[in-house]
Amino acid sequence: MARRTKEEALATRHKLLDAAEHLFQVQGVSRTSLQDIARRAGATRGAVYWHFKDKADLFNAMMERVTLPLEESFNHENKLHENLGESQLNAIERIRHSTVNALHQIVTDAQTRRVFEVATQKVEYVEELQAVRLRHLTVRKGFLDRIQQGMETAAAQMNLKLPVSASTAAQGLHALIDGLIQNWLLDPEAFDLLEVGQCAIDVYLRGMGFPGDQQAVAACAGPAQAV
Repeated sequence: MARRTKEEALATRHKLLDAAEHLFQVQGVSRTSLQDIARRAGATRGAVYWHFKDKADLFNAMMERVTLPLEESFNHENKLHENLGESQLNAIERIRHSTVNALHQIVTDAQTRRVFEVATQKVEYVEELQAVRLRHLTVRKGFLDRIQQGMETAAAQMNLKLPVSASTAAQGLHALIDGLIQNWLLDPEAFDLLEVGQCAIDVYLRGMGFPGDQQAVAACAGPAQAV
């Protein structure tokens, strides 16, 4: 009986998170109440408070359930290359692969795309959601730190002097990727996020002095020039 109760509680938790995802996307976070979420999930308001302290706690649990592309992409890339026995892959290629994989995840996985849209376009950092803002800042700092470290390592591996500091280069790459994703979410038909993103990332990294990626260079050239 205890096992069944635990499983039922977990199922209720997931129903609440599913309901929050959809309501946050449609109504925005600040305009969605815990009662709205409970009603859509077929649960009681008391069930919401059994699982979550408040709306910010529920929001952060929703984010943790679906890892954001720019949050863990570097960890995934490191594990992948270790499994393939390619741990010596140079640092700039790790940055390329990680960022392109992040874009691919957004394009191909509907839940990831929905949660990312909520996180970037449907949340207001009002007083009740300060914990959400703090989490966003923590995630952003972690990503920037990994990019900066990768830039520094790559520059050292190639005996390259960057035209700007690694910190500035990391900020620029983050802004480029973040801007591409947000513009694509506004109108997915406007451009191919994966193709344009891969091209833009390669152009940016070449601007920092790193060698270009052959596949990205071909994509940037376009059909007319590639012939």
